Amino acid sequence: MAALAMCGAAWAAIPVDHALIVKTFPHDPQAFTEGLFYRDGFLYESTGLAGHSFIRKVELTTGKILQQRALDLQYFGEGIVDWKNRLVQVTWQSEIGFVYDLATFKPLATFRYPGEGWALTQDGAHIIMSDGTNTLRLLDPETLKDVGHIAVTADGQAVSNLNELEWVKGQIYANVWQTDRIARIDPQSGKVVGWIDLTDLAHTVHNSDPDAVLNGIAYDRVHDRLFVTGKLWPRIFEIRLTH
Repeated sequence: MAALAMCGAAWAAIPVDHALIVKTFPHDPQAFTEGLFYRDGFLYESTGLAGHSFIRKVELTTGKILQQRALDLQYFGEGIVDWKNRLVQVTWQSEIGFVYDLATFKPLATFRYPGEGWALTQDGAHIIMSDGTNTLRLLDPETLKDVGHIAVTADGQAVSNLNELEWVKGQIYANVWQTDRIARIDPQSGKVVGWIDLTDLAHTVHNSDPDAVLNGIAYDRVHDRLFVTGKLWPRIFEIRLTH
């Protein structure tokens, strides 16, 4: 894939962090993780695959599913994000998103967008959406209309396949699909200012399914904890970054 070949060359010139595993937590090994965030002591997760797409509230320490809502069978669930007392979700190729009450998962509204939906995060002012390209979309959190874009580059080259997103300390963290790396993106310039290499961590999972890729980033802002997981992974990892 051209995007991945490009990244190999660009990575050499950009600082790379690695991960130390602080703790591990159980994760549903059947969860095809597409979206993940942490809020008020709980993980919120969305899963993909038609017929297996859910939004969930999960107890971190036990992996217990405390609350769950299934999508209709025709939808392939993708990223989620919280905004105030709502949960916003996109779908892969249906060009439709859903808004739920965060506390009850009751559907509140739908919205439309062109192209694919991959992932969501928010910076306090905008909802940020990935669509599989190197362009991140900025959405008005109230209307969910497109109001801007961030073109992501590494050493001047476009970085495509941006997937699950998380806002961490003023940067956008993005899984790069089918790699074991997370891009740390400056939201003002769109430049990748660092990589997080999770190759060693991914190898501890021992899942031979080619779809069981790294995907899922959550940040606990109160306690400064960073969590990562993957599609069909049996564990969630709390990690600390190291040079």
